[in-house]
Amino acid sequence: MPTILGQNQYGKAENRVVRIVRDGDTHHIKDLNVSVALSGDMAEVHYSGSNANVLPTDTTKNTVYAFAKEHGIESAEQFGIHLARHFVTSQDPIHRARIRIEEYAWERIATSDAGETKHSFVRKGQETRVSQITYDGEKWEIISGLKDLTVLNSTDSEFWGYVKDKYTTLREAYDRILATDVSARWRYNWTDDAEPMPNWEKSYERARRHMLHAFAQTYSLSLQQTLYQMGTRIIDSCGEIDEIRFSLPNNHHFLVDLEPFELKNETADGAVYFAADRPYGLIEATVLRDGVEPRIPVDLTNL
Repeated sequence: MPTILGQNQYGKAENRVVRIVRDGDTHHIKDLNVSVALSGDMAEVHYSGSNANVLPTDTTKNTVYAFAKEHGIESAEQFGIHLARHFVTSQDPIHRARIRIEEYAWERIATSDAGETKHSFVRKGQETRVSQITYDGEKWEIISGLKDLTVLNSTDSEFWGYVKDKYTTLREAYDRILATDVSARWRYNWTDDAEPMPNWEKSYERARRHMLHAFAQTYSLSLQQTLYQMGTRIIDSCGEIDEIRFSLPNNHHFLVDLEPFELKNETADGAVYFAADRPYGLIEATVLRDGVEPRIPVDLTNL
């Protein structure tokens, strides 16, 4: 049976880029992991091995580092826009560029004798910021977000009234710990160079802030309810965002049985829990601005 070539792309993955900006004695750091994927007229290299239309992946790597110096890194999104535009407009065979970026945050080290230091940093362990920038020569698609943002409410969470069958052993909970590791992606409605571009840094901080406030302020009867409130808060507060996709593991905390030691665990002054890492419930959903069609992939592991 004859075969034909389907979707294909190539590029350089996971280019680690650290840029230091020295403002006198005060230094600023940007730490990115950049992956480039290019597609276009690439059939012949698959059929015959001809590299006539192939920009070497080593060149894409060099471009990432050169652009970090030439253009700086104002934000992950802006840096990805510079790269995507360059690859599509500078090479005729390349019709589409997808730039995926992870950003690792650093904060200054505060010392007891000198206050906040100017050039010493510690890696933040809260979350990783992520971005995907796609350009086809005419339209942009910018998807940003974060992963591994661990949050916990020690009360104001219940879970009861659910379906029960002969395999159900879970007891209803009227005061429980609610904890999750947030993975979220949101899509901007900016698609055209003729439109005003969002302030990517401020938009990220605003979306993150509203997400955390919604988590903290929602009296939760289910993690699904909390998820929807987080997404709604972002959509309502950030006019530049039309869609957000969440993947939230339910990090279960179980009361430890202390009766063998003649100890009553759950008392007014607190309790001791076992934090289980697996198995875990996994709650996933998309929240959309009314009238908007979903475009973020359902499976965030591929984004």
